[in-house]
Amino acid sequence: MAKHLFGPSLTALMLASGCATPAPESAPPGGAAGVPVATGDCAALGAAGIGWPDPTMRILSAKPVAAGATIDTGQGGKSPPLPAHCEVDGILAERTGQDGQSYAIRFKMRLPADWNRRFLFQGGGGTNGEIGNAVGMVTPGAPPALAQGFAVISQDSGHSNPIFADPAKGGAVAFGFDAQARADYGHASLKRSYDAARAILTRFYGGDPAHSYFVGCSKGGQEGMAFAQRYPEAFDGIVAAAPGFSLPKAAVQEAWDTRTFAAVVRPAGGAPMSFERLADSFSDADLGLARDAVLAACDVDDGLKDGIVGAFAQCTTARVRPQFEARQCKAGKTADCLSAAQIGALETSFAGARTSRGEPLYASFPWDSGMADPGWRIWKIGFPAQGGRPAAPAINVAMGAASLATIFSTPPRLLPPGPQGGFDYQLGYDFDRDAKAIFATGPGFPRSAWDDIGMRSPDLRRFQAHGGKMIVPQGVSDPVFSINDTLAWWGEVDARSGGRASSFVRVFPVPGMGHCAGGPATDQFNALDALVRWVEQGQAPDRIVATAGPASPWPGRTRPLCPYPLVARPAAPGEALEKAEGFVCRR
Repeated sequence: MAKHLFGPSLTALMLASGCATPAPESAPPGGAAGVPVATGDCAALGAAGIGWPDPTMRILSAKPVAAGATIDTGQGGKSPPLPAHCEVDGILAERTGQDGQSYAIRFKMRLPADWNRRFLFQGGGGTNGEIGNAVGMVTPGAPPALAQGFAVISQDSGHSNPIFADPAKGGAVAFGFDAQARADYGHASLKRSYDAARAILTRFYGGDPAHSYFVGCSKGGQEGMAFAQRYPEAFDGIVAAAPGFSLPKAAVQEAWDTRTFAAVVRPAGGAPMSFERLADSFSDADLGLARDAVLAACDVDDGLKDGIVGAFAQCTTARVRPQFEARQCKAGKTADCLSAAQIGALETSFAGARTSRGEPLYASFPWDSGMADPGWRIWKIGFPAQGGRPAAPAINVAMGAASLATIFSTPPRLLPPGPQGGFDYQLGYDFDRDAKAIFATGPGFPRSAWDDIGMRSPDLRRFQAHGGKMIVPQGVSDPVFSINDTLAWWGEVDARSGGRASSFVRVFPVPGMGHCAGGPATDQFNALDALVRWVEQGQAPDRIVATAGPASPWPGRTRPLCPYPLVARPAAPGEALEKAEGFVCRR
């Protein structure tokens, strides 16, 4: 049974709090029509005849889970022991799509017996299609949100990979052939899932949460931006990490990268090329040389030579190029030098995708130290076959190509199954002609992919007026979503808000970190805790302490993450330089 139930005194307290989450218009009162409320009764949520605000909503199962249970986190491990809670599986909006596929929005909720009156929406990732575990994993070493007393929801964004991922129809991207499924993936499923969660919270606990939060990274970050821009009253606080708010444009960049790096090893005369050859464009030693060039040019700009390019905004191509040239092969290519073709490919990739007229199609990328990390490599070029291990295709190819062709372009295109089909598509991509498809409409597709999935609007006036707060952490070495795009967006938000963007949204660059985690970086930090303090106590995050994980070059090192445009700099030379306490955030 739930321990914290809403009586008159608690309801009054909730209404008096300065940042209480407003009830959605569809939220039922305590005694909604249908089966009477049975507060804290898990099994009652699944009873027949309950009158949910959304008539398409069905509870498939509702079962109590005893304290101490663990579940698969979906990240190769188990969760810590979880508290006693009610596990709910539900479904919304079942329909047959224009492609003949059966669609629905599937969700999972976990409702702790000892509720802290907070609600967390857990973002998705990639092409979604997976319901998620609704545990609310925050950061390594920190208890998940559920264990802290949050009620948590996760959802599949309106299509199901376990049910419909036929390789002959595009696999995980097959939903791109249905216009509503695209909209659900981009944003529409989010609000319906949110409303369902709020209805369940009201019925189970007898009242609304005091505070509501969203946390997601990558596609989950895009979902956080979708809430802030399209449904701005939903949450008091949002963590939108590595936000894929320019997903269709980033997919064009993925094709640009494949073309660019393939040119390093492409056979003369345009002969057919295997996707496996892409990994040969750079060896690990080559990427290490490129990283060393960046560090030699820019490491000390933040006041300390420590393997971290803290002042990354100062690290221009003009400053890095002489260090590349110092490492350029004078004769034939060897393991100790970079070829002219390799240097040119890096500069072309980092400059960002462009048309033949030089018009930008996506943002540039900053020079940083993470390019030698395996996480950067697997996104951009993949791994070669080695020691009986087969070649691993670049994620840019394996996921990016099909996503661009099927989800982000109109009309959608079905690629041959397997990485070779995606690789060939990217090699043949016409950046003058084909990139326009992300903004196109057509028969059966009244909205473009950019309209449905691009969430890069700088207009956050309603979110700001609601009192919402947003934290945007992102790796400076993110290989798929450029932090330069994120910082340009923040500048536009700042301009629209009269220079007051930092009063409600702050971007925290993480030097060296790749996509959501990893890299030579202090990549372990708790943005949710910082967000809760900002929302509930008014403590704006002037720094977030981060720790380097065991796979980094400096396990246990701590650094402050600073809100852009501030940089972590030593407070005094030689003073606690491996600990965050020895640093200050300043320009």
